[in-house]
Amino acid sequence: MSGADRSIPATMRAWHVDAPGPLAGHPLRNRTTPVPPPGPGELLLKVLACGVCRTDLHVTEGELPPHRPGVVPGHEVVGEVVAIGAGATGFEKGGKAGAAWLRWTDGTCRYCRMQAENLCPESRYTGWDADGGYAEYLTIPAAFAHRLPGGYTDAELAPLLCAGIIGYRALRRAELPAGGRLGIYGFGGSAHLAAQVALARGATVHVLTRGEQARRLALELGAASAGEAADMPPEPLDAAILFAPVGDLVRPALESLDRGGTLSIAGIYLSDIPPLNYARHLFQERQIRSVTSNTRQDAREFLAFAAEHKLAVTVHSYPLDAAAQALGDLKAGRFDGAAVLTP
Repeated sequence: MSGADRSIPATMRAWHVDAPGPLAGHPLRNRTTPVPPPGPGELLLKVLACGVCRTDLHVTEGELPPHRPGVVPGHEVVGEVVAIGAGATGFEKGGKAGAAWLRWTDGTCRYCRMQAENLCPESRYTGWDADGGYAEYLTIPAAFAHRLPGGYTDAELAPLLCAGIIGYRALRRAELPAGGRLGIYGFGGSAHLAAQVALARGATVHVLTRGEQARRLALELGAASAGEAADMPPEPLDAAILFAPVGDLVRPALESLDRGGTLSIAGIYLSDIPPLNYARHLFQERQIRSVTSNTRQDAREFLAFAAEHKLAVTVHSYPLDAAAQALGDLKAGRFDGAAVLTP
């Protein structure tokens, strides 16, 4: 890189998934690699903060099949724009931009044409198909980068870019009626943001999760109740969202629904669902809906909401060198809210 780009180093530190497998086998390796130049239409971001998402854990441990050998995980990235590729528009050097899970769609398939780009068969994802934010720099197509709301620190912004966006889409998919009763199963980075959106819209929220610390946070944020993951809530639910990747919770979540209720499953990965009993779990027009990624419109709507409503974002910061520890703590449920890497 030349001219104004001379301040950009030639190499950077980055974590790579060399051989997906259990964390105990150390599948993440930290090494020095070249700083990637931005291609046509791309931005080069200097990473200021990167959220640690459960999807990163699924990529690292191989529950999501590898798409790119040695990929750098991380898709909740707040960065400074330090270089701009030919033809990239909408951002300026020195400004901030966000990189999220959805990295690219073809824009021409029938799903893209019907405003369902999250279902594009050719879609590509940050930290799975292309290197992500467990690094000091990354590239992102400018058309899929996001402008960020003010009033938040870099660490607070990072979880908004996946946990917040996916939680928002999961809430939409749950079809919660105005002033309705919502159950949330699991209460990590995404759930604690979705709960605040629902509460701001007048919902009654009941949280069911395994962690005592997470239950305390739920009550502090305004949940009407917080119980164990497999408990029944104190009243029938109009809608529920399953954030925990635990198929065994599908049955109790369905049993908690009132007639006509919807269970939205937010994760990209879910362990096997036990057999369902039609009369007990699905009759009376209860339904299950999955959530697949998000559209850029979802992101814009949620980030606009976050700009208008100051969300309480619970973050636990780790240095970039401690990425493997952060993933391990996430898997073990050692913190509430979200973990964030800060180079």
